[in-house]
Amino acid sequence: MAIREDIAAYLPRNAQEAQDKLLFLSFLDGHDDAFSRENRVAHLTASAWVTNRNRTKVLMVYHKLYDSWSWCGGHADGERDLLQVALKECREETGLQNVRPIDGKIASLECLTVDGHEKRGQYVSSHLHLNVTYLLEADDTEPLHVCEDENTGVRWFTPEEALNASTEPWFVKRIYSKLNARLAELK
Repeated sequence: MAIREDIAAYLPRNAQEAQDKLLFLSFLDGHDDAFSRENRVAHLTASAWVTNRNRTKVLMVYHKLYDSWSWCGGHADGERDLLQVALKECREETGLQNVRPIDGKIASLECLTVDGHEKRGQYVSSHLHLNVTYLLEADDTEPLHVCEDENTGVRWFTPEEALNASTEPWFVKRIYSKLNARLAELK
């Protein structure tokens, strides 16, 4: 099933997801370049909330741009299979090789604001990330590696510690808490 159909079939869990789902669908229907950074107003991204097999730990990276512990993720850059984007970004940002989807379904939808910033010596204007999140599973004994272009740390946390480690209140309240609740449902 294509990502537009996956998003259309997704059942929002709260008002934020319901409103963001409408925005996603409208944006996808009106923008052929929705999967490309060439659309400087908004574009699709994918993130991963990575857990161990026992669902007792989640993996986070210390993201340079946001100066906070956060999930893994990145730009679609033309790829329309956002689950594959989430897997690729997780591998790149953490060094994990044996990471897999828990069920392959969308775990969360969120429209994220990105403040203007410098990237590789170029200014990037403020814009939106229309983000699709997936739950992934990995072996918490596998070696981790920092992706020096993007982060300065990679670490496993208990789900509760992950909430305390992030310095982004909106993410903690609206996203990470929701993803932890979804993991708890899978136990």
